[in-house]
Amino acid sequence: MTDKLTFVQPEGFAPPKGYSNGVIARGPTLFIAGQVGWNAQCQFETDDLAEQFAQALDNVLAVVRAAGGRPESIAKMTVYVTDLDAYRSSLRPIGQAWRTRLGKHFPAMALVGVAGLVEPRAKIEIEAVAVLEDRKA
Repeated sequence: MTDKLTFVQPEGFAPPKGYSNGVIARGPTLFIAGQVGWNAQCQFETDDLAEQFAQALDNVLAVVRAAGGRPESIAKMTVYVTDLDAYRSSLRPIGQAWRTRLGKHFPAMALVGVAGLVEPRAKIEIEAVAVLEDRKA
């Protein structure tokens, strides 16, 4: 998938940790709706932020795979959290969940603290954009 995504690092910028500053993408684009940390039956199995992060990431990846993509197809991701302090204190398990699912693939990213999400038990929501291989007719 590296021929579909080119990562941009401005000269003089410190290396980013866990994200890319920019991504140039070529190919069909998949926009993934915000995914919260519930299972396929829309049921929360945990109230732990890191575990919800892992499940939300699994949900994003399920959409990517359903469209024919791979984890490395993700070009951009926005993460919304209801508790920034809880996020910061969960960086180790969140990082482990990331490495297990995406390895060292780091798309352009933003993390936004929000007052709440539509689902009252949701502590995190992830939306993403992926670039897919051209489908042959």
